[in-house]
Amino acid sequence: MSSTNQLGLPLVQPAQAQKHVTVNEAMARLDGLVMLSLASRSVALPPAAIADGACYGVPSGAVNEWSGHDGRIAIGANGGWDFADPKRGWRATILDEGVQALHDGSDWRAGMVTLSPSNAGLAFGVAETDHSISAGTVSLTTAIIPANSVVIGATARVVTAITGSLSSWSLGNPGAVGRYGSGLGLGAGSFARGVLAQPTAFYSPEAMQLDAAGGNFAGGSVRIAVHFMQIALPDQ
Repeated sequence: MSSTNQLGLPLVQPAQAQKHVTVNEAMARLDGLVMLSLASRSVALPPAAIADGACYGVPSGAVNEWSGHDGRIAIGANGGWDFADPKRGWRATILDEGVQALHDGSDWRAGMVTLSPSNAGLAFGVAETDHSISAGTVSLTTAIIPANSVVIGATARVVTAITGSLSSWSLGNPGAVGRYGSGLGLGAGSFARGVLAQPTAFYSPEAMQLDAAGGNFAGGSVRIAVHFMQIALPDQ
């Protein structure tokens, strides 16, 4: 046996020379895989500057040093790359997406908190956007609420002070003005925290809606986050 079963750590062999090389390789691999954080699972071109301990989920079609390692974890080590095969049940934080992910044996599933033997499960997610407010009484975002989701609430933060003749504003979605907060402040740093007493299902993508109270919007920007749940189908 030359390596461990779960993490593939290299084992020192009887009468092996330079045992420290094998031990150090195992330590570097262990340092990368324990409390696993993936810088990305979508970057196909390996970074030119390799940071020891940096981990990436290698996507399909990766090139250069990652070519032929689709689906594996690339671990920066000693100026090069070591590779590990993730197993079903492994968890990782995907840093450039800001999500936790669960590996189903074939792929990373973002936000998944439960996973049946046939890969049905429950996922939690956050959809976030920086919205530049348009002039008028109503300002709509892009369709930030994903289809087939159950929204449990929304939060927002004024990034750039909201200007215009309005005295306050409300946050909702079309047909539900102020669902997530009303009488909201205009200054930078003002916020909304709207928790729904009854989670709401959306079967098609939906925008968020900002409504001006006591006047019109002229400008400003707001960072909006929608907090939601989704259920995954079982495999065929």
